[in-house]
Amino acid sequence: MMEKAGCLAIIPARGGSKGLPGKNIAMLGGKPLIQHTIEAALKSHCIKDIVVSTDSMDIAEVSRRAGASVPFMRPAELATDEAKSIDVLIHAVQYYEEQQSREVDYIMLLQPTSPLRSTDDINQAFDLFVKQQADSLQSVTVSHSHPYLLRTLVDGQLAPYLQEEAPHLRRQDLHEVYVLNGAIYIMKRDLLIEHYRTVGDRNCGYVMSKENSIDIDDELDLKFAQMIWAEHNK
Repeated sequence: MMEKAGCLAIIPARGGSKGLPGKNIAMLGGKPLIQHTIEAALKSHCIKDIVVSTDSMDIAEVSRRAGASVPFMRPAELATDEAKSIDVLIHAVQYYEEQQSREVDYIMLLQPTSPLRSTDDINQAFDLFVKQQADSLQSVTVSHSHPYLLRTLVDGQLAPYLQEEAPHLRRQDLHEVYVLNGAIYIMKRDLLIEHYRTVGDRNCGYVMSKENSIDIDDELDLKFAQMIWAEHNK
């Protein structure tokens, strides 16, 4: 039986990006974007190792300098727009386990485009995952758009998105809803490797603040993150 290796954090960072070229190493607060995620993970109490999966030599070099491991360059077939995140995760886990001759217990996916996610967020999410005896965890934040308020527009005519909605509800009568923020995903190793799933039957949610939930996809997102970063680090 292979030795257990605890929780492995995987940071996927593809070199190509249409919305914001080079976004994973774009500068925020004087540091490349991916460095914020690596530093937060390094300070956590729950992560055993950090692996960056990238096809970019520049990202690999930045990641190594920040303290993460880059034991391989991601294969070209896993670095396209069509490549699935789950296949990227499986490749990283299997490579790590073969190289280290030990099997991980849990996988934590940390996307570098969520640079304001804190070490406390990582620790609290993992502690919740363990406490709930969950198969998986996804981080969320309160949604600013409730499904009740959504509309479809066909030939200039508005119609409720929810076909069975009750009429004339006040905003304060609506139940709070949450949206995935992409910052933290945790899953059991067997859920991913044996069942090809990242979301299990027992899937719990960790609620993050809107500020920490910023997901950078384009130039406007980056400017907003820079504004929040400056506010937090006066």
